Amino acid sequence: MKVNTMPLTATDRLARAENSLLAANALSLSKVEQGLGDLWGRGVDYADLYFEVTTRDSWVLERGKVARAAFNISQGVGARSVSGENSAFAYSSDISAKAIDAVTRAARGMQLHGQDAAVDGGRDVSVQAISSDAAAYSTLEAAGGFDTVRKVALLRRLDELARSVDPRIIEVSAGLSVEDTTILTAATDSTLAGDVRPLVRLDLTVLAESNNRRSSGSGNAGGRFTLEEFDDERLLKMVRKATSVALTNLEAKPAPAGEMTVVLGPGFPGVLLHEAVGHGLEGDFHRKRTSVFNGLMGERIAAPGVNVYDDATVAQARGSLNVDDEGVAGQRTLLIEDGKLVGLMQDKISARLMNDRMTGNGRRQSYAHLPMTRMTNTFLEAGDHDPEEIIASVKSGIYAVDFSGGTVDITSGQFNFSADHAYLIEDGKITAPVEGATLIGVGNETLKKISMIGNDLGLGNGVCGKDGQMVPVCVGQPTIRIDEVVVGGAEQ
Repeated sequence: MKVNTMPLTATDRLARAENSLLAANALSLSKVEQGLGDLWGRGVDYADLYFEVTTRDSWVLERGKVARAAFNISQGVGARSVSGENSAFAYSSDISAKAIDAVTRAARGMQLHGQDAAVDGGRDVSVQAISSDAAAYSTLEAAGGFDTVRKVALLRRLDELARSVDPRIIEVSAGLSVEDTTILTAATDSTLAGDVRPLVRLDLTVLAESNNRRSSGSGNAGGRFTLEEFDDERLLKMVRKATSVALTNLEAKPAPAGEMTVVLGPGFPGVLLHEAVGHGLEGDFHRKRTSVFNGLMGERIAAPGVNVYDDATVAQARGSLNVDDEGVAGQRTLLIEDGKLVGLMQDKISARLMNDRMTGNGRRQSYAHLPMTRMTNTFLEAGDHDPEEIIASVKSGIYAVDFSGGTVDITSGQFNFSADHAYLIEDGKITAPVEGATLIGVGNETLKKISMIGNDLGLGNGVCGKDGQMVPVCVGQPTIRIDEVVVGGAEQ
């Protein structure tokens, strides 16, 4: 029987955050307001304090046995003082009145460098709870009542299912990550917000062998829910994906090279959109004029019918946020509408400097990092075409089911992505599996070459890196047809 996972209200989430981060450390809200006042003096446009505590529990099963297990707790407070585009930041792994004094003094000292500190003084600050109906996930503990025995049993079940698919599956590795994060953010713009964020993830990697040839495949599942959601249906979906890649690639032949039509499958292939387009629509890159899309607001940057969203409100999705790390409610933001650039993702600093609205995209890896504009769940909206219709429309091309690694230049939009699961399309039918296919192009040019959009939108789990910080995200799209794509193949 599953536990009731009804989301709590913003008031309830804030109360839990205050209890875990303030009351548990003998702190009061007035002490937080005092710290903000100390940060907010002459020459400061904005300041905030960010409190966080995170517990992480991870397990790895290899060859049917527990190979690694770890548990850790991290907590701390970060203080930021902002003047124009410049931020002074200090943090402590201690949460106490003494720590608040230390980090606010350090951040303010950095901000005052070169000024006459003697004439500077703090200001009075009062904060109040933000009003938000956002409820993308519950605030139950991610483990969902699973003890150590049940966690290991879950991994063993995944291992068992993968091995039962085919005798050519010779090795299985399964990993489990369970994370609970509680955050509280308070700012000089009167913001006071809290959140309790569960996050679980299962990873599966299999190795297949036949006729002295080996091939691997992987799959994952997870989001902001509890371990109880990992029933056999979810596990089997992971297993089918991982084993299909491994077994299919045992028979793969070298991919052709040249300019051709490419069909991308639903779900994780949306990572191409995330990397080649999504980062270029983050407000800070526009503010700094380093995005290939700078100055193109209102202009066509994609084919008609292409709609792209960043949506932090997707229920239980890995990248969802009830509130971001600056206390702004998670939102659904339209970035590209019918092929035209209509919006950007913004954090507080970029929104203020660009005279734009805040979109709830201020994110940080932890209390020890500065927030910046980041994606949450970014995807291309579904269209009207049946996926089989899209495949049938292609005389000759490549069907890329999934991607592995890739690189992108944000300033030029140039990208290359390797397909780790792909097939030839011949006369409207999927035929032989191929390996070594690499898609090469420029993000905005490639978007303009989308000619068909499927009705099978899917999301894939990912980890997004930017300026050394990693945060959980989802990427996504339906099946799409892209014409005239340069494919770097493996054929000699």
